[in-house]
Amino acid sequence: MINNRHDLKDISLADQGRERIEWALTEMPVLSAIHDRFAKERPLEGARISGCLHITTETANLALTLKAGGADLVLCASNPLSTQDDVAAALVQHYQIPTFAIRGEDDSTYYRHIAKALGHRPQLTMDDGADLVSELHKNRSDLLAGIIGGTEETTTGVIRLRAMAADGALKFPVIAVNDALTKHLFDNRYGTGQSTLDGIIRATNILLAGKIFTVAGYGWCGRGIAMRAKGHGAQVIITEVDPLRALEAAMDGFRVMPMLEAAAISDFIITATGDKHVLDQAHFEVIKDGCVIANSGHFNVEINIPALENMAVKKHRPRSNVDAYQLEDGRTIRLLAEGRLVNLAAAEGHPATVMDMSFANQALSVAYLWEQGVDLENSVHPVPSNIDQQVAVMKLAAMGLSIDSLSPEQQAYLSSWQEGT
Repeated sequence: MINNRHDLKDISLADQGRERIEWALTEMPVLSAIHDRFAKERPLEGARISGCLHITTETANLALTLKAGGADLVLCASNPLSTQDDVAAALVQHYQIPTFAIRGEDDSTYYRHIAKALGHRPQLTMDDGADLVSELHKNRSDLLAGIIGGTEETTTGVIRLRAMAADGALKFPVIAVNDALTKHLFDNRYGTGQSTLDGIIRATNILLAGKIFTVAGYGWCGRGIAMRAKGHGAQVIITEVDPLRALEAAMDGFRVMPMLEAAAISDFIITATGDKHVLDQAHFEVIKDGCVIANSGHFNVEINIPALENMAVKKHRPRSNVDAYQLEDGRTIRLLAEGRLVNLAAAEGHPATVMDMSFANQALSVAYLWEQGVDLENSVHPVPSNIDQQVAVMKLAAMGLSIDSLSPEQQAYLSSWQEGT
């Protein structure tokens, strides 16, 4: 039963969760260094934080870093199928961080958990998909005056927040952590690429080599998925609406075509656009028999699941995380993870190594907001460049890599316009 401190599946999973949290930390040296610094400097002393994030081992280590810095925080899940129940239990039992998250929770429970997180009366928010900020503005506007600022972790959330800002609806500043170079160039590309393929393979156990594999969207996530699918020997197709991204995909060696054409020949179709109904009824009407479809975008709207349900004459679950929809003409479409993020719903999400940089940006951005957020306008802000650079320097050092530095002569040359040929 839900209470003021937690709502979990099983508190007895806490020891298992702690082991996995500690395992992930071995691959997060930058966040570890920030944790140690925060523990000494206490930059978040007294800050009340509510976080709506994927409750995973990596997120747990971010939460522990913020707590070490003096923060008083409450967590809830940002997706019903991404919660790792043992991690949620460990956060409550071993680390005394109130957590409201149950893998597979229904929509009413999901939003009830967000309400519990908002009941913390946060001064700072952390979001992955902007559901917390959205609920705050819609249903808890009484709390807005006390909010100093927030952070947003993912592309979909940044899109929503920019739309809010454009409408004049956003009532506090938010830092787009997703847009930090040390986040999207690595997390979105390498993290999403590996973890999406991991989820697909775990769910299906189908060999990718030789298969026709379509990726909808050639943003940083789409690039990573396409790169990894190609590495598995798949024949990769890209579908796009942006001519520059489509051109880039073609120059990168991928086939480019409209989704209606791709659907008829694809063995796999993966959406990664952040938009709605990228796979729609028109595509289901021509889709290849046996095609596996999955989503790697934040919300489960990229695939028009209600249309698929209406078209199906039969539905069954041959494997965990696979729903097979049989159509009237006998064709079968196989949907993974109920159309939710396949990398988190059917696997474990991004490897800790890339989340190390993403959550280092989160931790430093939260501390920045606590110190300077009252002076920022109510819009979506980039991660300060010095934070981005700091994370890159720390990651290189943790990897044992060193780089060159400019000589005074080189610095003078770059800042001068007078010296030429």
